[in-house]
Amino acid sequence: MFDIKLIRENIEAVKSGLAAKNVKISLEDIIQLDQKNRQLLMAVEELRGQKNTANDEISRLLKEKKDPKEKISSMKAIAAGIDHLEPQIKEIQMRIQDCLLGIPNLPHASVPVGGIEKNQVVRSWGEPKTFDFKPRTHVEIAEQLDIIDFKRAAKLSGSHFVLFKRAGALLERALINFMLDVHTREHGYTEVFPPVLVNRESMTGTGQLPKMEADMYRLKEEDLFLVPTAEVPVTNIHRGEVLDEEKLPICYAAYTPCFRREAGSYGKETKGLVRVHQFDKVELVKFVRPSDSYDELEKLVGHAEKIFQLLGLPYRVLLLASGDLSFAAAKCYDIEVYAAGLDKWLECSSCSNFEDFQARRADIRFKGKTTPKPMFVHTLNGSGVALARTVVAILENYQTKDGDVIIPEVLRPYMGGLEKIRRS
Repeated sequence: MFDIKLIRENIEAVKSGLAAKNVKISLEDIIQLDQKNRQLLMAVEELRGQKNTANDEISRLLKEKKDPKEKISSMKAIAAGIDHLEPQIKEIQMRIQDCLLGIPNLPHASVPVGGIEKNQVVRSWGEPKTFDFKPRTHVEIAEQLDIIDFKRAAKLSGSHFVLFKRAGALLERALINFMLDVHTREHGYTEVFPPVLVNRESMTGTGQLPKMEADMYRLKEEDLFLVPTAEVPVTNIHRGEVLDEEKLPICYAAYTPCFRREAGSYGKETKGLVRVHQFDKVELVKFVRPSDSYDELEKLVGHAEKIFQLLGLPYRVLLLASGDLSFAAAKCYDIEVYAAGLDKWLECSSCSNFEDFQARRADIRFKGKTTPKPMFVHTLNGSGVALARTVVAILENYQTKDGDVIIPEVLRPYMGGLEKIRRS
């Protein structure tokens, strides 16, 4: 949740940050509500002081065996005044909270200002592969190899769903296990396997609600949501907790299927695996000290990059401009992998620092020797990495002229030693 203190003390910086994200929100209402809330709180505190004084005076009068009726009557009037003001305060604070929930995080100072055209390629790895034949798209490859059935998936669930089969299903499973092994064994993450249905508090804690509720799959009767990413349940593992500073950073890796109603614009690029309603992903989540969070972000990006390096897939890392940042992110890097058949760079990982934005919403704090008073942690998350676009890149970059697909060497132990997916 946004920090009301920042609006109160540095409103111009808030306005500038919102403008950089291309967000138009009037802050006047929340300023007025905040002022009214503080006035009422001061009035209640003053009345409570009078009530305490009256209580002391009544005790003194009783000890002196004097009549306390006048003071008791006065105290009751004071108590009635408190009872009158407290519901007003509660209502105003709820309105303030609703306003704060709708304000996005502000971009970090290192983020370039502007829209998508201001995104910066900060580095790249590998070279896009060239072929001595016209490379096929993953849709053509999958259909020829009979490893993905798009038509039957549509029969089962509708458009933008996928039915993996045979070596396609094996490839999907191999990638998930491979990525979890790399992140837990080499990068030190703790593996968790969370629920894929979460409550409204969890979705609000990470910033998906209330703004993006229309894009989520919801079970109305239970008011539960299918996760759009494992970031939601994993970040909320520590909702409402105070963490031990000595145990930071806490790093989790989790596989879940992910569900999103929005499937992008209509047209050629939405065919196949590029934009789907359900996809698999290994997610990385970190809880860190505020002083360490930007160093931890760079490490996080490196962990996601390692997956693509091991798979031998050419990629580039983009620093997103302010207008392309998500609602909750203060800084974000996207990793785009080249797909030879589509001749496009596809986003396969997104790594973000939310600073204390999510921690405020989910009330996640830490304390220790250097911070005896609880402070909000900084939370980070990144795709480590997302399918099915990684499958797109493997199929299109590892295709052969005769229609086979070579299996990346690191995946072969996970696929029973299979070296190629061959045409029947």
